[in-house]
Amino acid sequence: MEIERARRRFRELGAAPGVLPPGPLNAITDVAGVLVGHATVIEGDAVRTGVTAVLAHDGNPYRERVPAGLFVGNGFGKLIGATQVQELGELETPVLLTNTLAVARAADALIDWTLALPGNEDVRSVNAFVGETNDGRLNDIRARGVDAEHVLAALAAARSGPVAGGNVGAGTGTVAFGFKGGIGSASRVLRAPQGGWTVGALVQANFGGVLRMDGLDVGRTLGRSGTDADGSIMIVLATDAPLSDRNLRRLAARAMAGLARTGAAMSHGSGDYAVAFSTAPEVRRLMSPALRRRAPVPRSTLDVANDDVSPLFLAAIEATEEAILDALCLAESMRGYGGREVEALPLDAVRRMIGEAGRGAGG
Repeated sequence: MEIERARRRFRELGAAPGVLPPGPLNAITDVAGVLVGHATVIEGDAVRTGVTAVLAHDGNPYRERVPAGLFVGNGFGKLIGATQVQELGELETPVLLTNTLAVARAADALIDWTLALPGNEDVRSVNAFVGETNDGRLNDIRARGVDAEHVLAALAAARSGPVAGGNVGAGTGTVAFGFKGGIGSASRVLRAPQGGWTVGALVQANFGGVLRMDGLDVGRTLGRSGTDADGSIMIVLATDAPLSDRNLRRLAARAMAGLARTGAAMSHGSGDYAVAFSTAPEVRRLMSPALRRRAPVPRSTLDVANDDVSPLFLAAIEATEEAILDALCLAESMRGYGGREVEALPLDAVRRMIGEAGRGAGG
């Protein structure tokens, strides 16, 4: 019987996916200012769920809004806050990810958190942005295991630096391609002639299909035919490129190409969502005169020209693809609700496939 080694990221198996280089952390936090926090909820034999928070910066998100674009590949989901982001092209709260039946509770807690921030004493409208996937296979989702305390814990835990992946936060109970799914993150950095900008991705992987990893037909080789096609994914993209909300929507759309590269079914029952935001000071939307006076650069509507966005699109595709692969590689086998068990992706088998195909660096 083969002994599985410790979980590790896809690149640590000898792969070198894509053509663009990753950032130092190969995570969404390579985009300066971005913070990520998790709250993992594991209780007894049945509750396997959690919350993941992504913050564009450490300031007041309501007063210092970031431009954003949303793209829906297939809309079988419960994404709170979607229409205002589509209409105004901006985020005024962090992005929260959780399970399907926890969306309302998470939004309520996020509203409380936002109203309590200094400077928001007169705020009377908050567009909480909360996405989800259904973790009901491993989690007793009807038990409603996520409470306000978990949302606040994820927000309080948000940090820069390495991003935990696999069975954490909103990825605790997820399943992807018949294997244990989870949270994954990756990044790409453009070369100086292309702008030198960074694009980072974070995913909550909980969907079906026939797994492909950097072009390798892993799913069929491992006997997973993709009969479990339904499921969902939330994709969060961040960039320091000064993009308009229109081009951020176009950037979000390219995440679906990264999703497709992994063999996703994108079925009738899937909720495939991508939201992209820019942290660039030039395009930040400051909501008070005082903040505008303290802004490090003049407020501007200038953004990257249409003719220059193609490298950013490629970065979004590659970062999304690798974030999904990392979610699978980092996730551990789990037993949950009803005694159901979902096995982790066998990394030794994947490593052998990479080696046989010569897909490693320099291969």
